[in-house]
This record gives sequence, structure tokens and C-alpha cells, in this order.
Amino acid sequence: MRDHVKNAAVSLLVGATLVAGVIALAPGWGEDPPSAPGPAGRAMAAAGSGAPAAPADLAALIEDREKWLKDHPRDEEAWAVLGAAYVQRGMRLARPEQFPKAERALKKSLDVVPADKGNVEAMAGMAALANARRDFAGAREWGERAVKRKPKRWTTYPLLIDAYNGLGDYKAAARAMDRLLELNSGPEAMGTAALVYRDRGWREDAAATAHDAAANAEHPEQKAAALYRMGEFAWERGEPAEAIAHYDAALRSRRDHHASLAGRARALAALGRTDEALRDYQAAQKGRPLPAYALEAGELYQSLGLDGDARLQYERLREGAAEAAKHGVDSTLELGRYEADHGSPETAARRLQAQWDKGRHSVDMADALGWALHRAGRSQQALEFARKATDEGRRSALFSYHRGEIERALGQYGAARRHLEEAVRTNPDFSPLWAPKAKEALEALGEPPEGGPRDLERPERQPVRTPARTPAGTPAASSAAPAPTPAPRSPSPSPSPSASGS
Repeated sequence: MRDHVKNAAVSLLVGATLVAGVIALAPGWGEDPPSAPGPAGRAMAAAGSGAPAAPADLAALIEDREKWLKDHPRDEEAWAVLGAAYVQRGMRLARPEQFPKAERALKKSLDVVPADKGNVEAMAGMAALANARRDFAGAREWGERAVKRKPKRWTTYPLLIDAYNGLGDYKAAARAMDRLLELNSGPEAMGTAALVYRDRGWREDAAATAHDAAANAEHPEQKAAALYRMGEFAWERGEPAEAIAHYDAALRSRRDHHASLAGRARALAALGRTDEALRDYQAAQKGRPLPAYALEAGELYQSLGLDGDARLQYERLREGAAEAAKHGVDSTLELGRYEADHGSPETAARRLQAQWDKGRHSVDMADALGWALHRAGRSQQALEFARKATDEGRRSALFSYHRGEIERALGQYGAARRHLEEAVRTNPDFSPLWAPKAKEALEALGEPPEGGPRDLERPERQPVRTPARTPAGTPAASSAAPAPTPAPRSPSPSPSPSASGS
């Protein structure tokens, strides 16, 4: 029985959404459990439900495993636990220097018991590490090997889903999600499913499943992650006040939940509460200095005319990406978005194209590459990628704005109006810098012509779907795509892309 619990807990450490379901009962623990749980006890309790661990508890686990392994260097499970814990700490606190430590620990585990001998815990840890470094092909390889060895180990499937999403293989992600829900219907599995539904464009399904995950969360870290996810979905729907309510609830559960601080900053900016937004961005970056946060904060400063402060944020982004690269982390997406709008679009297009050629075909990569090509003056080539970004299913105001501007530059004014209107309708304040540009572009296009459209583009085929079901078996509501707006006659003269910020 003790071995069964130990192995289950190790599995939880290297599974689930942000690396791990986390903390583990590991070899050498539990012979004389304390009467009142300390950090290790809390970590063990979190492991029981697949919840992420608090940073202090994670630190306690790492210290314990390091001490244990000094006297037990042939304990492959302890090495796997230590490696996965390093991965999670690196991701949780944006400390990429943890990743080489994780790699050494996981390779030690595999040296003791190789992958072909069934060391699934270390294989899952390697998948988590590869995801953290944006090596999604490597994560897919490790994850599939682990699943082949132990197909009923549910904590491997979220790792595979992350890898498939990073590669743009959304059909494989959906299949992995179906298998995950067959094996587990807890809050971590529900949270993963909610993100898959979101990527398919099934907003009501995503919201309902995210609500179930939050309602069933048992630990503060797990609760905060679930509430943050609900905040993100509300933000993407263009409901900043509702998003703030979810972020606030997440922060009541874990006041140092930096992702919720950054999310709240974004929503506060949409409501015009810019001083509060800047305060939250500063707090988020202090605890978790991600390049993406620096880009968002920089664009907020720029929208306020504070160009000096914006430049400081952009420099922080570049420094963070360079530091991450030293430890094997790829920041091409963040750097590409920055360069396309604030630096060298050609550099952005070259870097993003290189990643695309390596197989990173996610909608985020397609959108960023298409926009960089457009900004570099290659709008016809850009349109192919903009279509890939918007046709997959996810409803993103930013993606729609980018496609609309690319179409406008190509003289496809009916399609441009349709996608610019979709951007503003989806989230009218999706960016302090670019949402006003979307509205300006729509105004420049003018109203559709009387008497019907002249240059109506063939309507895009919408994906056919069967209703998703909640864990209880009740069909969840589906979200219908908005009807396309008829295309107008071409305005003359056409507005220049640069005038609209494209």
C-alpha cells in the first residue's frame, strides 16, 4: 500500500497543467508523520488531489529530496521528484535557471532506471521540462513514450495536451483530452478540458467546465489556478469587470498568484483604471518576471504617451528572453510580437518562420508570423497565416484585428470590415494600444454600400461540432459563430496600413 501511494504521488508531481499536479510523497517520507502538517505535510496533501504546491512547500520538498539523495543516490524516484519540482519552481516563479538543475536530476533518474526499463516518472518529468522550454516536439516524444508504458496514468495526458497544442495538433489534443476525462474527472482534468474547449471555440462549454473545476478545487493553489482560468475566459469574452471579480477571488485564495495579478492589470486597463493596472503589472513582474508581462506593461505605458517607461519595459523583455535562452527556453513568440510592432518586423518574421519550419504550428505562432510578415511588407504571404490563426476555432480579438488589417492592406475591404468588427465585438478593449487602432480602421472603411455587396468573399466554412458533455453527462451549451458581415464596395482612396497601426 505504501508503495502504491508513493508511486501515485510521484506521478502527480510530474503531471497536470503547469507541469505537475504536484507535490509528492517520496521515498523516506512518512515513517513517523508529524501530528500537525508542516510544509512537507501540506505538499503531501496537495499531491493527493493533483493540486499545485505553494512555493514554500515546493522549496521544502526540494530541500528534503536533496538531503535524501546525498545518502541514497540510486533512488530513481527521488531524482524524478526532485527534477519535476525544479521544473515547477522554474515555471511558477519564472526562474529558468531551475531548468538545467531539473534536467540533471531527471537524467540521473534515467541513468539509474532507463526509459526502456519503465521509468515513467522521469519520462513525464522530461516531457514537463520540454514543455517549459517550448520544445513541444520533445515533450510530445517523451509524453507518448510515457503513455505507451502506462496508458492509465492520467497525469501524463495534460503534458501531452500542452505539447500537441504547442505544435498546433489540435485533433491529437482533443483525443488526449477525451482519454484524460475517461481516467479522471477531478478539477485538474476539468481545467485542462476547459482550455481545450476554448481552443475549439466552444466558449459556453469552456466556461461551464472551468466553473466545475473551480467549484471542486480543494486546495488554495488549485482554487487560485481555476479562478484565474475563469478570469481569462471572461477577459477573452470582453467582460473586464467579471474578469476582475474572478482574479480577485483567485488572489483571495493565493495573494501571490502572479498570473492573476497580470490578468487583473489587463482588465483594469480596459476599464481605464490605469494607475491600478500599472501597480498590478509591477507586482506581477516582481514575483514572476515573464517577457509577456513586460510586453503588456510596455504597451500600456506607450498608450499613455509614457514612451520612456515603455522602453524600460521592452528592455526588460529583451533581457528576460536572453536570460531564459541561456537555460534552454525559447522566447521566440514574445520576441516576435515585440519586434513586429516595436522593433524590426523582418527580424520577427525570420525568427518566427524558423520556428514554424520546425513544426510549431499553433494558432499563436500563426498569428504572430502572419502579423510580422504584414508589418514587413509581405501582406499577401501574411494572409495565409492569419487565416490559419482565425480558422482553427479560438475566438481572439487580437487575431481578428490582425487578419482584418492584413485584408485591408490587400484591398479586401469586405473581409477586412468583417474581421475588424469581429475583433471589436469579441473584446472592444482587447489592447490599450491596438483596440483603438481597430476602431479607427473600421471608421476609415466606412459603411457597407447600399444595394448589397459587390466584392463578397466566399464565406469561411465553420467547423462542425458535437456538443461536449459535462462530467455528469449533461450536454453543455454550444457557442455559435457570428454571421459574417456583408462586404462593402472598396473605399477610395484606401487608408494606409501605417495609419492604423498595422
